[in-house]
Amino acid sequence: MSFNIRHCEGPGGVLDVARIARVIRGSDAEIIGLQEVDRHFGDRSDWVDQVAELRRLVDFDACYGVNQDLGPPAPGRPRAQYGTAILSRHPIRRWRNTHLFKSPQGEQRGLLHAEIDVGGTPLHIFTVHLEWFAQTDRPQQVKEVVELIGSTSPAILLGDFNAPPTAPEIDMIRASFTDCWSLLRDGAAPTYPADAPTTCIDYIFAGQGVAPERVGVVMDDPMSSDHLPVLARLVLAAPPRSILTNSEWCDQ
Repeated sequence: MSFNIRHCEGPGGVLDVARIARVIRGSDAEIIGLQEVDRHFGDRSDWVDQVAELRRLVDFDACYGVNQDLGPPAPGRPRAQYGTAILSRHPIRRWRNTHLFKSPQGEQRGLLHAEIDVGGTPLHIFTVHLEWFAQTDRPQQVKEVVELIGSTSPAILLGDFNAPPTAPEIDMIRASFTDCWSLLRDGAAPTYPADAPTTCIDYIFAGQGVAPERVGVVMDDPMSSDHLPVLARLVLAAPPRSILTNSEWCDQ
């Protein structure tokens, strides 16, 4: 599943971490890439560590990629952080977050990479939230993402790409990955805005060693965020490879 949770605030302005957790549990997803996740970030999310809270409510393993890291609001308080996360029913063995290109007017974005043990097979999950305001940043960010993943397999790339299916940067990704939306006869389903979706900007891409079988949006609670979650079924089909040395990983 790929799910932009908008710091757990729905279109109605209601902040509810438990609501996001219910959507995740109800989907029966085994691995979830989350975008717009707060950790003690501010009043908008009640200073909550949303990674820890979702991990507790869903009872999954988790890792976090910090893309904005601000000093604590007061002595003795934790740092204010914002970024992406991965939840997994299977053990997360190691992970790393790599910051992507950012122009002076852009917002820092990152590629979070987790190695997950799926029945003894290392599965590489990558989640990303690409630039929205500085749209000229996205092609460079996509180029970096494709290069960072390289020949790693089996691999899945998912996230909020802030670009419609016709955008050149999405074509850049399709040159190296299989777009799960291609399984649908009518193309990608709209994912944004959740209360009246008109465009697709959320994707799941199958990399080497993974075959997609089904894809769709989760409509159980469209008011839990401003994005609809994307859910896909994928099958592992190839032996694992890794692009990182041990010294480059973060251990859980």
